[in-house]
Amino acid sequence: MQGPDDHPLIWQPAYIGLGSNLGDSRQMLRAAVDRLAVLPQSRLVTVSPYYRSRPFGPVAQDDFLNAVAGLLTQLEPRQLLQHLRAIEVALGRREGRVRWGPREIDLDLLVHGETRLAEDDLVLPHGGIPERDFVLYPLRDIAAALQIPGMGRVVDLASRVADRGLQRID
Repeated sequence: MQGPDDHPLIWQPAYIGLGSNLGDSRQMLRAAVDRLAVLPQSRLVTVSPYYRSRPFGPVAQDDFLNAVAGLLTQLEPRQLLQHLRAIEVALGRREGRVRWGPREIDLDLLVHGETRLAEDDLVLPHGGIPERDFVLYPLRDIAAALQIPGMGRVVDLASRVADRGLQRID
């Protein structure tokens, strides 16, 4: 397959964090995974087990269900982010929600190959990875040896983050 300038499109690994704590969270994560599986120029490779986690941040709310999906994609980071936002909207995510508050679905682009960038609406790798057990534990299940640019290996990061009572749901 050739790109717009007749260059071959390169497949990049990308990891997506999934979270939900409104409605049927298990069904919401399944629906999000189903949509990730049909993204253009992408292949869903793996999905972690689900984890129940306490909310992260200052807002009192119900526990979350979290997972991480691993893709191979030819999409650029900004294109992939646009598809993730469209999936969130299609699954009922509402605008104007409270930051750190409850949500029907949340899809975070965590890592996109070796990409390092910092823009207002897209930071890669995602800056919260090293402090979030609900990201690192499921990521460790599917990509323990992954070297996150500028941060370190997933297995090492996971060994240093506090476990806030995460429960693996099989």
